[in-house]
Amino acid sequence: MSFTSTNESDNYMTLKHNWEIISDYIPKDKIIYEPFYADGKSGEYLRELGCKQVIHEDIDFFKNSFEYDIIISNPPFSKKKEIMNELKRIDKPFIIIAPSMMIGYKYFMEIFKNNIQIIIPTKRISFKHLTNTDNKSYSPPFGSFYYCYKMNLPKDIIFL
Repeated sequence: MSFTSTNESDNYMTLKHNWEIISDYIPKDKIIYEPFYADGKSGEYLRELGCKQVIHEDIDFFKNSFEYDIIISNPPFSKKKEIMNELKRIDKPFIIIAPSMMIGYKYFMEIFKNNIQIIIPTKRISFKHLTNTDNKSYSPPFGSFYYCYKMNLPKDIIFL
């Protein structure tokens, strides 16, 4: 679910390039759930990168009943605390794009202490607003990281 009706600032879509740069860390043979639908393109991009099974439907993340192996998504930033709590409850591997400052949030430290890995891109991640028809990308005034849980990456912090 994109949450487009509750918070206009959550309507920023992941560009294909943002998944391409971490493609080597995305398991292509797993069932991937991309829960935050928005414009529907993110699921297409993951398929184009070779992910064989991608679930990407406009169904509420908190109410879904899908069977999957891993979550890969750019969730609505305004809902990140609720989403992170749910991700911990689900306890499945994930790769989530979220603001870099989240690593310092008390709730995040308490939930994922000693269990998180981070992929840090060399350039700031850009997004596209859902209502943007001229295809210009937007780079927020803060950096974003890929937060990874149970992904067994080769290092805890990876700089791209």
